[in-house]
Amino acid sequence: MGKVSPSWRTSTRSGQHNCVEVRHGCDAIVIRDTKNRRGGSLVLGTAAFHAFLTTVKNEQMH
Repeated sequence: MGKVSPSWRTSTRSGQHNCVEVRHGCDAIVIRDTKNRRGGSLVLGTAAFHAFLTTVKNEQMH
């Protein structure tokens, strides 16, 4: 995988108690829980991340 950016950003959709942070590189997106930053991260390729976002957005519309 490519080099991942060192800066994390909080999702604009995060609420007060359900926050996630993301960072991205050339070919990977990393997601972690803001409340448990040392609890591990989910690493997705960019295509998988976009598919994940599409699925989440479609589920919210139903």
